[in-house]
Amino acid sequence: MSTVLFWFRSDLRLHDQPALHAALTSGATHLLPVACLPAPDERTPWGFARVGPHRSAFIAAALRGLHQQMSALGNPLLICQAPPATALLQLAQAVGATTVVCEDIAAPYEQAEVAALRAAGLQVRTVWHSSLLPPARMPWPVDQLPGVFTSFRQKVERAGITPAAPLPAPARLLPPPQVPARVLQAVGAEQGAASIQPPASSQGSDARSSFLYGTPACDGSEAAALAHLAQYLARKLPHSYKATRNGLTGLDYSSKFSPWLATGALSPRQIYADLKTFEHDHGANDGSYWLWFELLWRDYFRLLHLQYGATLYRARGLSELPPAPHNPRGFERWCRGETGEPLVDAAMRELAATGYLSNRLRQVVASYLIYDLHSDWRAGAAWFESQLVDYDVYSNQANWLYIAGRGTDPRGGRRFNPIKQAQDHDADGSYRRLWGTA
Repeated sequence: MSTVLFWFRSDLRLHDQPALHAALTSGATHLLPVACLPAPDERTPWGFARVGPHRSAFIAAALRGLHQQMSALGNPLLICQAPPATALLQLAQAVGATTVVCEDIAAPYEQAEVAALRAAGLQVRTVWHSSLLPPARMPWPVDQLPGVFTSFRQKVERAGITPAAPLPAPARLLPPPQVPARVLQAVGAEQGAASIQPPASSQGSDARSSFLYGTPACDGSEAAALAHLAQYLARKLPHSYKATRNGLTGLDYSSKFSPWLATGALSPRQIYADLKTFEHDHGANDGSYWLWFELLWRDYFRLLHLQYGATLYRARGLSELPPAPHNPRGFERWCRGETGEPLVDAAMRELAATGYLSNRLRQVVASYLIYDLHSDWRAGAAWFESQLVDYDVYSNQANWLYIAGRGTDPRGGRRFNPIKQAQDHDADGSYRRLWGTA
């Protein structure tokens, strides 16, 4: 008997799962699927929880759905409340495994997790599968990625690069090995299983929210993700996406794919495949094209990480600017939605209450923190990581660098005038009234 461990990371799905496919075809006779929960007491350098309650609840729902799916296939997901370097090593030793297969994530924290496993003596096979387009098919080496997104997009489109078809979900899994009870206890399996049970509270159900993750329609599971994609296309909402994408309130002004993309409950290749079918059946327009455009932006941020790695996380980012100043009191007021700027405060109250915020408002509040409160952009990035249900390490870091003028964009920084933004996007004040700042 030989066992391979499969470590679920930000790919909490069974459809279009190349890494899981690699584990299933590795030659092993048994599969031990594992997920490791973030430590509930882990803090950022800025003093707050790295994973806040909204994000934690959404991840728990994704894991709950995945556990149910895998149980139906005869191999339930083992959910551990212990760090990967602890849990995976103990599990591997208990079942006589030497190999872990997992998603490749090109960010420092996630790379360090893999390095710790390798340092402990495990063979770790990482599989890149979070992007729409594979990096190996780009018309340039990773270290020659165009410095501007428009150039990247144009070159990709001229080269005619399109995604491969998504893989179907596996019809069966390899059987699980027997894991001793003492080892299950040591890796916190009982606590892990308890932590993904449905919450008794109404968390995620604030009627003002644009993404009610506590309701069945916006549940974190893969099943909910695929159902949301299907209904979004059935209602022909791609045709209006470009015109409505800068909205501030409601489910339908944007696609809302991002929460499920962030946890990996939804594959970008599945979105693309279904979108192309939609365009074949109902016609393409600027709106449906803009969804492809946004998926390419998402890919670009991933390729930036492959190119620059930890450099993106320096205080000065990719720039030669001096380290950013920081205003601790201003930052605290910003987090609480008490800056005195009505649109910014409304947005930060929405984020705290719901774990979600429109893309337009993310830009506005990031700009305000950096340019008006003179605070360190990295503190804002960390707050978003803690709060957002759709936190994505690649997009979050790159977007904050973009606003701060410390990324690749040659124009250098983006200041959004909150008064003008309110006039343009909340002229009647309805959004500010909704969140009690008008």
